[in-house]
Amino acid sequence: MTRPPTAAQRRVIDAADPVTGRLRGTETQLTALVKRGLAFRHPRPPHDHFLTPAGHRIREAAAQPPPEPAAGASATAGVFAARVGGEDEPDADPGPARAREVHSAWQGLLELRRMTNPGGATGLPCGWERAHLVRAAALALEAAGHRPAGRDTDGYRVRATPQPEAVAVHEPDGEALRACALTLEKAGWQVGEHTESRTRARYLLASPRRV
Repeated sequence: MTRPPTAAQRRVIDAADPVTGRLRGTETQLTALVKRGLAFRHPRPPHDHFLTPAGHRIREAAAQPPPEPAAGASATAGVFAARVGGEDEPDADPGPARAREVHSAWQGLLELRRMTNPGGATGLPCGWERAHLVRAAALALEAAGHRPAGRDTDGYRVRATPQPEAVAVHEPDGEALRACALTLEKAGWQVGEHTESRTRARYLLASPRRV
């Protein structure tokens, strides 16, 4: 079995950017994480180090976030998380501070795409997004200015589905639902509109495109 990271290495992992996984640490610490398979050194300048999926799992286990929640909290232990809609907490402040956080997170995700996708393609979702489907789709929607559903207000709700690499987006307003579809398509997702058999409500199924 692989030995667990040292306390110093855990501090480096815990301090990684929550979206891109970019690491800051000494060369010795970063090299040790690479050897353990918890980080990789990007081949292009400035040769930054990023968490691998295994490194992300260690970081997320420490923060104990809900795994693709039905209604995820907007933040866990102070770490940024996109709003998936329908959070149990009271409607959070949608003011300038939140807007800056969302913008920064989206720009970080675009940088992660550039760093990790073949050819540096920023128009296609990356591996992190495929591993965090609900949060990735919610970030694309929130960054584009769509309103998430609150505890007592309408808006979008992003939910996991039994289908591989697919999320469902619910929005009671038909025009707003179509706007969500356009946003996700522009963000590199393949989107289809469907009807629930029981309620006849329209919803989206969205999957991250590979090409």
